[in-house]
Amino acid sequence: MKMPLKNSLILLAAATIWGTAFVAQSAGMDYMGPLTFNGIRYFLGAGVLSPFVIGRKILADRTRKAGAAPPVQRPSVSRILTGGALCGFFLCVASNFQQFAILSVDVGKAGFLTAMYIVIVPVLAFFRTGHTWLRLWISVALACAGLYFLSISGAMRFESGDAALVICAFVFSLHIMCIDSFGDVDGVLLSFLQFLVAGTLSLAAALAVETISVSGVLTGWFPLVYAGVFSCGIAYTFQIIGQKGADPAAASLILSLESVVSVLAGFLLLGQKLSARELFGCVLMFIAIILVQLPVPEGRRVNNNVDL
Repeated sequence: MKMPLKNSLILLAAATIWGTAFVAQSAGMDYMGPLTFNGIRYFLGAGVLSPFVIGRKILADRTRKAGAAPPVQRPSVSRILTGGALCGFFLCVASNFQQFAILSVDVGKAGFLTAMYIVIVPVLAFFRTGHTWLRLWISVALACAGLYFLSISGAMRFESGDAALVICAFVFSLHIMCIDSFGDVDGVLLSFLQFLVAGTLSLAAALAVETISVSGVLTGWFPLVYAGVFSCGIAYTFQIIGQKGADPAAASLILSLESVVSVLAGFLLLGQKLSARELFGCVLMFIAIILVQLPVPEGRRVNNNVDL
């Protein structure tokens, strides 16, 4: 399944924003707890989208009343709310496990373990459809190797916080599959609802286990706003829009480019040097993305359930 170029570019834009926002996620916790940070940034993301949700609803109603567009069968309210609730729940759980892990885990390893959803998503997709794609698995293997060279500089040991990142990767996989399942729901509306759910759950947990400091929130406003407006309001919405009609496993590979972007951003913006190991990792990941984007000839199968 070849992904449309438009979808690929939208997903690449999401990965680019996430790659540059990782620093903001880490810096924000100098001023507030992980749950507080995530709760507020998700409500900021919902606030960014609210004018678009209202505007699209008004425009659709006017168009329908004027008879300018043929009637379109839309998903029911219960399906829309269910999609928002499930996507928001998975997003809340995954992002908070990641946020807690950042406190104790090296950033490179955190990026590597989080991006392991590129392996989990194809497995989940196979169990759901009974169908897989051989070239996708070759791309996954190349991407995993590239991520390792890009993120891990020494021996990789299982340490405190790593388990949280493994859980994070699995739940992010469920989030990607959930978005794919609710592809008939308006992307902006689905993103808005998931932010409301994730923000509510995160702040409720923060009130129970963290001390929320108003002065800390105000002092750390910049990383909070950056993460809320760009990483949430824009990037997660791009993810939902970009995944529409796209293979979720191929989409996960493009989204994993956030690791490459974070390294390149450090090189271009902060003057950090790129080692030969990191460059090799970047090359492997780009080869994986190009390979998965090439068209698959119809009807070519290794067996009944596997395409070339």
